[in-house]
Amino acid sequence: MRDPNIPVVILCGGLGTRLREETEFRPKPMIEVGGRPVLWHIMKIYAHYGFRRFILCLGYKGGVIKDYFLNYEAMSNDFTVHLGRQNCVTYQSNHAEQDFQITLVDTGLRSMTGGRVKRIEPFVDTDTFMVTYGDGLADLDIGELVDYHNSHGALATLTASRPPSRYGILDLSADGQVLRFAEKVQTEWINGGFFVFNCAVFDYLDKDCVLEEGPLQRLAACGQLKAFRHEGFWIGMDTYREYEMLNQLWDSGSPPWKVW
Repeated sequence: MRDPNIPVVILCGGLGTRLREETEFRPKPMIEVGGRPVLWHIMKIYAHYGFRRFILCLGYKGGVIKDYFLNYEAMSNDFTVHLGRQNCVTYQSNHAEQDFQITLVDTGLRSMTGGRVKRIEPFVDTDTFMVTYGDGLADLDIGELVDYHNSHGALATLTASRPPSRYGILDLSADGQVLRFAEKVQTEWINGGFFVFNCAVFDYLDKDCVLEEGPLQRLAACGQLKAFRHEGFWIGMDTYREYEMLNQLWDSGSPPWKVW
């Protein structure tokens, strides 16, 4: 049975150096796709499947994310301000992000991914929790992912994706003749994030570790890491080219990750 109280931990603290033109003044999860931060899109995917508890691991320019959510009601609604001694605000409309519970945690400017997850351990009060990156979008069925995790008994599940390569692939003969040109082919399976963890995973973490190195490698070595194969759309917004592509997909009117 799916527990809607399972928290979703989103890694929001990295420097985003390969998108420096966009991240000089804001953290990468706040880069906008279709006029909304990519972080908002990620949260909407999870919320569509009933998961509305979020823990945001802040670091680089975390104050920008804090300001965004502190001002969310005013920026997302029409409202009336009543000035005077009984100063108050009456909201005249409702946004669609009802019942979101968002915990914002400063996990350090230079912390690594595993260290950030370790630092939010006191805020996880369920046997299972989810983790994802603050720059990845997919048409992933989160409900099926959780069901898969619950079915196999291992401590950890990651989502395996096969994004298309960024470059065309050439088959060449020995004398340099191009035998075949493939514009877009799928890569091998990669770690696409969208993790589901049992709380025992915290025992594999410390405040200085990189999640993708020691912890996941040790879990794999002892048979405690499973992969949920996702054949559909997945992208990590790591470069300006990917940023532009995501905005073009949004402008097309049918972005594949928009399941809500």
